[in-house]
Amino acid sequence: MSLQSWNIMDVMRKKKKKKNNIFVDWLIYFTARTIVVFLSLFDVNTNLRIACFLGRVLWKYYNRGRERALENLRKSFPEKEEQWLWQTGQRSFEQITMLAIDVLFTPRLVKKCNWRDYSRYKNVEQAKWLMQERKGLLMVTGHYSNFEISGYLLGLFGFDIYSIARPLDNRFVNNHVMEVRQRAGQKIVDKKGATELMPKISSSGATLCFIADQDAGRKAVFVDFFGRKASTYKSIALLAITNNVPIAVGYSRRIGNKFFFEIGINRIIFPEEWANKDDPLEWITLEYTKAIEKFIREDPSQYWWVHRRWKTRPKEKNKTFAASSIASHITSSSAKIKQPTYSVERPLTTYGI
Repeated sequence: MSLQSWNIMDVMRKKKKKKNNIFVDWLIYFTARTIVVFLSLFDVNTNLRIACFLGRVLWKYYNRGRERALENLRKSFPEKEEQWLWQTGQRSFEQITMLAIDVLFTPRLVKKCNWRDYSRYKNVEQAKWLMQERKGLLMVTGHYSNFEISGYLLGLFGFDIYSIARPLDNRFVNNHVMEVRQRAGQKIVDKKGATELMPKISSSGATLCFIADQDAGRKAVFVDFFGRKASTYKSIALLAITNNVPIAVGYSRRIGNKFFFEIGINRIIFPEEWANKDDPLEWITLEYTKAIEKFIREDPSQYWWVHRRWKTRPKEKNKTFAASSIASHITSSSAKIKQPTYSVERPLTTYGI
């Protein structure tokens, strides 16, 4: 089948997005709030144990997501054995379900008087002073562990911070989540209208935060990420170049299975570093992407491997990618015979609970 035929088929598969039914949205919201009330009867660590169990259930029965995560892991860590890939992928699903509990309990637990009980910090002093100087700073991270708590803590500490986020499809759930996110002082900017606001926010001296590991489509810049070209947004580098502001790459990493996190900065990219580069936009994008990859490699089990990070391929490699995808599918199917199996009911002590 020709590449052109593949593209035509992809277009035919795409359907127009339907408007959400208000009643269904409200029913989902009501159900979710009811579950939240029930979960609130238990302490956070009990809820995290439940979340780990649900993550293992999701890993076992969400076949498409599991296969996507395994494919991403195999290509990112070709030297690793299949058992390691399965353990890392399953743990990644547990991290995703634990994030829901984190978001629920963060405003209830973390206060100005006790934040040390739930977090520790690594190499953050320089970034802290840059934020206090109010000369503008861009902060980027990835879909890693509890990426939500960093923005909450920065708002709690009184920093002028804005985060770019896509609104959820369910308007009722979205309004509630936005309220939780902004409760401590963090300000959320809708991704759809962010293009016009970002230069104003940055030039005002505030800190602007991005989740920088999302597929950006065909008009993006393609840089290496775990050995493969990944479509990455140009806007972060363009904003840094235009406003002459540094970029801090940070992470939040869960310690054990508890509600406790290490907040760290592993790279700050300063304007003087890209001043003499032939292509500063690509260089900046590659630099912060390498920094994101570095902290992921320190504990790959906390990254969202189900995420479609390599969805869009560079134009000149589309044909090769199509062929490799077929080969990968065949290899994956063959590997299923040797894949280890894991029981959902295995002891919760496996990860220190």
